[in-house]
Amino acid sequence: MNLGELIFEIGTEEIPAGFVPLALSSLKQIAGASLSAGRVPFEEINVYGTPRRLTLHITGLALTQPDAVEEVMGPSVTVAFGPDGALTKAGEGFARSKGAAPADIYRVVTDKGEYIAVKKTLKGCDTALLLKEELPRWMAKIPFRKSMRWGSGETAFARPIHWILALLDGEIVDFEYAGVKSGRMIKGHRFHSTGYFEVMDAPDYFRKLREASVILSQDERKEIIASQVTEAAKKVGGQVLMDEELLDTVTFLVEQPTAVTGSFEPHYLELPRELLILSMKTHQKYFAVTDGEGKLLNHFVTVSNTAARDLSVVARGNERVLRARLSDASFFFVEDQKISLEEHAEELKRVVFQSKLGTSWEKMERFRAIAGELAQKLCPASAPTVDRIAHLCKADLCT
Repeated sequence: MNLGELIFEIGTEEIPAGFVPLALSSLKQIAGASLSAGRVPFEEINVYGTPRRLTLHITGLALTQPDAVEEVMGPSVTVAFGPDGALTKAGEGFARSKGAAPADIYRVVTDKGEYIAVKKTLKGCDTALLLKEELPRWMAKIPFRKSMRWGSGETAFARPIHWILALLDGEIVDFEYAGVKSGRMIKGHRFHSTGYFEVMDAPDYFRKLREASVILSQDERKEIIASQVTEAAKKVGGQVLMDEELLDTVTFLVEQPTAVTGSFEPHYLELPRELLILSMKTHQKYFAVTDGEGKLLNHFVTVSNTAARDLSVVARGNERVLRARLSDASFFFVEDQKISLEEHAEELKRVVFQSKLGTSWEKMERFRAIAGELAQKLCPASAPTVDRIAHLCKADLCT
């Protein structure tokens, strides 16, 4: 059996980082299930993703679908054979329709009775022909939390598709999806590479993509980022507050990671630790920096998608953005402390939940009653705490 190699890349505008992991795992599952159902053996499937590309690499892929033998059931024995044991017209018609001789017919006993059957050989076709039909289906099945349409087309995808690479042993698997024809032309890094370039086969793809400043493997990018942010934090006399969730997110925000350190005014350290970390992580995707005892320092580490000649320019830009973010956080933190949650909860009496269901205060009181009853049955010692939580659970509606 001749084996080949498929390299398949969907080139897009920047896909949200949170969309990529599910898309990759789904693409791998979809491809594997499709090939197995189509009787096409393969050795290994690997998927890679960056903000601009979803890549599928299949090795040890059979270039021809193996022949298969299928059992085809016919009419029941009582219909297929006459009293003399010879085939009836129904039996002969079944054999003729399957291209079988009367001698090829045999009997099969099932739960529903005895039937005649023949074995039919299904000739395998070229894998390239199967992929021509299947690759567009794989693309259509990739799930995204939100999809979009663009131009005048009706096809939906996470972001507009700009190119499709589909090569089986260096030959183009020809198809069209969302108005884009498959081929061998792709783009590299948005800023460190210019224009399209031609890919000859899978090995050429991996080599040229790295030359075009793209680190394709998400595992490799993650290792590089973890190492870079750790070293960057050390340079400012601290330790990076490693957050696996943030690390995973940043991995799919860049194709060529470069860690950059920045700082902010020390007086912002007076804000709660959690508020500072959340502001940096959630909104800016920055890593916080601590001292040896775990106390926050007025430094952060961000990961840029470009290796700028002057990283201080990148640092100043990120500092400016974070300064505005922390200024807002400080303002709202101070303002929120001027009125207690108890006072805000009282204001729920003036907030209508639903005209026939009363106010948000009444809704909260219903919560308290249910929570109190459950607490008495499940955790009596915690009942007072549960009651207070239920009492304040909607207070933020009035902040």
